[in-house]
Amino acid sequence: MSDGEFLNDALELISFRIGDQEFCLDIMAVREIRGWTVATPLPHSPPYVRGVINLRGAVLPILDLKARLGLGVAEPSARSVIIVVHIGKRLVGLLVDGVSEILAAERASVQPTPNVGCDSVGQFVRGIIAMEGRMISWIALDEILPDETDAEAA
Repeated sequence: MSDGEFLNDALELISFRIGDQEFCLDIMAVREIRGWTVATPLPHSPPYVRGVINLRGAVLPILDLKARLGLGVAEPSARSVIIVVHIGKRLVGLLVDGVSEILAAERASVQPTPNVGCDSVGQFVRGIIAMEGRMISWIALDEILPDETDAEAA
């Protein structure tokens, strides 16, 4: 059990920006980071799904993470990037404003998401990391597409 605890103490995260806010996710879930590519819209998709792009012959869905987190709709620019991540067994592209850096943090430094009377905050944010005067929200990737991951588990 101590070996597992030791392995779980250190976190390696990639931080990114959405508007003026900073977020991060586990770097082990990241497959690649690409420049913004216009996505082909899909009919009747949720508002946070920008569409799909061709990623080396595979169809990759692109999610507007700003819209998915309830922070408005992203307006992609030349500086916008797509973070290609594994969510369950699927590859998904997350549209963000830009990638900042790779962070090393201790699991003990992750503060619980504050209870603000709204379940959806805790649904998408695994915890808060206070680092160098910054407050960085750690995104719970497994909650970004809950229906698909639930279907795979069944």
